[in-house]
Amino acid sequence: MREDAVDSLRALNEVVERLRAPGGCPWDGEQTHASLRPYLLEETYEVLEAVDAGGAGLQEELGDVLLQVLMHCAIAAEAGDGFDIGNVADTTRAKMIHRHPHVFGDTAVDGAADVVVNWERLKRIEKKERLSLLDGIPRVLPALAFALGVQKRPARVGFDDAPTIADAVVALTAALQRLTALAGDAPAQPVRGEDWTTTAATPEARQVPAGAEAVIGDLLFAAVALARRLRVNPEDALRVRTNDFADRFRAVEGQARADGVDLHDLDAGEWRRRWEAAGAST
Repeated sequence: MREDAVDSLRALNEVVERLRAPGGCPWDGEQTHASLRPYLLEETYEVLEAVDAGGAGLQEELGDVLLQVLMHCAIAAEAGDGFDIGNVADTTRAKMIHRHPHVFGDTAVDGAADVVVNWERLKRIEKKERLSLLDGIPRVLPALAFALGVQKRPARVGFDDAPTIADAVVALTAALQRLTALAGDAPAQPVRGEDWTTTAATPEARQVPAGAEAVIGDLLFAAVALARRLRVNPEDALRVRTNDFADRFRAVEGQARADGVDLHDLDAGEWRRRWEAAGAST
């Protein structure tokens, strides 16, 4: 690391400590580990957005995450938890050295797959208090990311519910067939302007076919397995697809504004025509 980089990190840490000190910033001084949770999450997503944008703004967004780390360390030090940013760095450094014996030791590996197996084995040694391989996967992750993590951990030690692409396709097809069978009991189509997931024209229309949620869960879980076998991150894939839809819908809205058309007045045929036109131009 450059010497001036070390000085820069020290200077930033001193700013955080000053903000937290008596006579510093009232808002910063009131923060706790719990109160900072939403900010850490928001800053993390902003880093991901910068990565998706090709790195534009990445330096600034990483700085915002670093600020959060330093804030948590300052709070811990003040509370007598016994650690500061130096302790965090020491712990992480020791962990990285221990989990990379093929770099810092004499362990031989054939490739990245061996590295992952060794990583999991060494993690189990370190985390003796964990009773399950699944311990440590945050349940607060977005559902697709959580499913991916829950599938990957057992697969790393030899158990994979969908060991091949064909197995994943079979599971996905079976769930889709069950869902198709339920479609005959599906609620009536919603009246325009209503969201059938939250309200409907009649009590009957609000009824969801028995078992539909479980089958949808199977379908999505199988889709995650298929994505994993294809080495596609399902969270990223769905985000890209959703962004494509959102961009196209915004194009429809923009053209409607240009035409002086109220979208609420469009019938199904005109909606389809405008949707197809937006697809051809995006």
